[in-house]
Amino acid sequence: MKILIVEDDADARTILHTFLRAKGHEIVTASDGLEALQEFEREKPDLMLLDVMMPKLDGWDVLAGIRAQSDVPVLMVTAKDATEEVVRGFSSGVDDYIVKPFKLREVEARIEAVMRRYHPRSSHKLGGLQIDDRSKAVHLKGKKIALSPKEFALLQLLASHPGRVFSDREILRYVWPEGSLASANDVKRYVHMLRVKLEEDVKKPKRILTVRGFGYRLVS
Repeated sequence: MKILIVEDDADARTILHTFLRAKGHEIVTASDGLEALQEFEREKPDLMLLDVMMPKLDGWDVLAGIRAQSDVPVLMVTAKDATEEVVRGFSSGVDDYIVKPFKLREVEARIEAVMRRYHPRSSHKLGGLQIDDRSKAVHLKGKKIALSPKEFALLQLLASHPGRVFSDREILRYVWPEGSLASANDVKRYVHMLRVKLEEDVKKPKRILTVRGFGYRLVS
């Protein structure tokens, strides 16, 4: 996942960054509230760790800005564990709390628990396209479509957030194993292969669109 860590304490930010990156996540960081909103808009993270007490804008202001445009999972990181803070957080759209001083194994467990709740589905239905993550089966208008493992992984990634643009780098990281020599040309080739199987007209795709200079998105 891509995780945005918003934390004004440099030591805590570094510890979280190092730990979560070692777990295979892509990490983006921000040290104040204004930077957090800018990075959120630019990076479109899958999850946010959000500190409460920060300069410029505090965590509550950042949360309000995020919830106005997205339901991305947010874990509030705070030194305060008073009931009032917890109630305010959940009523404002916080998905879970991490109280300082935190243990890294707890951070990991809470992230995993939140993401399981956030993505409870094992299948996706997008118009006439149905994708079953468990059986690895894909049907288009009731007809089964045979996909290779990499084709399925690419489609699965695009379907995880319909409408979101995925960059070549994000696709390479998800579809190809670490250390692979695959490149943006391979991404382009596999997008074309998917279009051959899913589009009525490959030259005028309506499902998998190219956003020039940014990447690819699946139309919901």
